[in-house]
Amino acid sequence: MKRTFTILSMMVLGSIILYNCEPDPDSLGEQLFLDGAANGTESSFDVVAYNISNNDTIRADANTFVNLFGSNAATSSTAVLGAFTENQFGMQKATYFTQLRLPSYDPDFGTNPTVDSVVMVIKPTYAVDSIKTTTNEDYVYPDGNVAAKKVVNTFPITKFGKAKLNGGKLTLKVHEVTEFMNGVNDAVYSNKKFAVNEANVLGSKEIFGNVSSVVITKDADNTEILRTPVGIRIPLSADFFKQKIIDKKGQMELKDAANFIRHFRGLRVSVAESDGYLFQFTPNDIELIMYYKNDKVENGTTTRPQSKYNFALGSANVHTGYYEYSRAGAAIQTYALGNSVTGDLKLYAQSMGGNSIGVKFPAETINGLKELYQNKKAAIITAKIRIYTDEKWSNKYPKPTVFTILQRDKDSSGKETTEFTTDYSILSGASTFLPIRIYNLDKNPAYYDFTVTQSVKDIVESGKDYSDKYFKIDLAQFLSTSAGSLAGYKYTSRAFSMQRAVFIGTDPTIPDDNNVNTPKEIKLRVTFGMKK
Repeated sequence: MKRTFTILSMMVLGSIILYNCEPDPDSLGEQLFLDGAANGTESSFDVVAYNISNNDTIRADANTFVNLFGSNAATSSTAVLGAFTENQFGMQKATYFTQLRLPSYDPDFGTNPTVDSVVMVIKPTYAVDSIKTTTNEDYVYPDGNVAAKKVVNTFPITKFGKAKLNGGKLTLKVHEVTEFMNGVNDAVYSNKKFAVNEANVLGSKEIFGNVSSVVITKDADNTEILRTPVGIRIPLSADFFKQKIIDKKGQMELKDAANFIRHFRGLRVSVAESDGYLFQFTPNDIELIMYYKNDKVENGTTTRPQSKYNFALGSANVHTGYYEYSRAGAAIQTYALGNSVTGDLKLYAQSMGGNSIGVKFPAETINGLKELYQNKKAAIITAKIRIYTDEKWSNKYPKPTVFTILQRDKDSSGKETTEFTTDYSILSGASTFLPIRIYNLDKNPAYYDFTVTQSVKDIVESGKDYSDKYFKIDLAQFLSTSAGSLAGYKYTSRAFSMQRAVFIGTDPTIPDDNNVNTPKEIKLRVTFGMKK
């Protein structure tokens, strides 16, 4: 296909922004033509694309959940709960572990303390603009039988998976961790399952795809009795916390943090089901509240008012995700072979430790590009890797909208290196740089263009070695510093991104399901400029 390009303006780097038939400028207009105009021709070239197995494992501790570079780490942390099963990838299940601490040590709970109730509040991501409000004007608040009004605001949780399976039901369960979880700076991977007392369920809660907040006000004077944040409230065992906390008053277990995290080693939150959906939440915002009463003597009269005790579950604690997979019978077992020689026919990209996509250039492609450059004076204007979703990945699950792409190579000692692509390194701060373009998300297939212009030019025009070079693509996004720049290639959302998708790969030795090679296989698409 041929397209005509007109020179519009000069980039800071000495390149040109070139417009094609699409309204947006290309990510990188490389070549300056002094004549004032050029013909552009786009051609497709083969690549080798294959599945990269991450052994269904990824580092999944607090240092990966939390964007430590953000302006507010407490609100930029993310973790995942839930379970989801389908026929392409199989089952994926996410469980959450956390330590907890006392807000201050050697606490005094007063005289004759008893625990009324304990609640854990988990705050998922939810659709703010989809609110449903119910009001009970005749509500009676149980503590004191107070006539009141109760207002409940309900929002749908943001989900990935089968949102309506069993009415959206998921059963959350909380257990005590019985294994020491180490320190907050220690690396923990997603296949680490800390031991718990399975027989002792501290609490459970059935949710149906929604999350709520509650406000209760007295009828008499309209004063507020209770206000709860938007969240999932899981009631926990009052007796357990009396024995674990109240009854340890004055003892070594509550004297300092080192003793406490060995006495109360942590909590696990899991789902009972193996199918349904995944959802994200903010681990540093989890609340654990103990409501207790003790004796108060005023003017010779003894009362027992209720007090509230908030445990600390923030960033000082170890947070980890445990991710389980069951691939038996899933299509991924047939197609995700990791064939880096001729490629895989289908590419199974999945975050949270699932597969990455590898893309490399075969010698035939590079030799063909070099011949055009050297013999026909064809200058590379743009280069992009175009990848299509597989038409059998036709479902209601949202298609991916964020990706990371990195380049890998080997240094002089033979050690594999990882870094941003050359395009990211040079142009990530430019307002016109579009590392990835997305097309037809509402259709089947959708497709994506990854800008690799400078990387290809380095090989073709500068003769850089590419024998060990390849690109690694993941369904995640790069994290940013508080100033808005990229934090570094290691800092991405892979550990808690819920997305997955099947893409069309390339393997000329294997026919597709219709016994013909697909016309939408992944390709390198290069636009050349020829001076008139």
